[in-house]
Amino acid sequence: MSDFHKYLSKKLKDPEFAQEYDALEPEYQAARVVMQARIDAGLTQQQLADVTGIRASNISRLETGGSMPSLRTLQQLAKGLHKTLSIQFV
Repeated sequence: MSDFHKYLSKKLKDPEFAQEYDALEPEYQAARVVMQARIDAGLTQQQLADVTGIRASNISRLETGGSMPSLRTLQQLAKGLHKTLSIQFV
């Protein structure tokens, strides 16, 4: 287990921290999904920016969790990655 995962495990024992962490999980999930799809497509952030019309700096911010993308942005990214956007309640 990495130092980060050890630290996170310890912090998650704090109910306040765990609640906030859980609340932010959808944002982190969106970032992970976009980044993995981009990598799987063999594209750089700049290349994805070129095909979607979204600035590379915005893609970077999204991938690092610095911003939450709108539905429109997710649709543009999906189209640029030749993917279908699917939103689910599980």
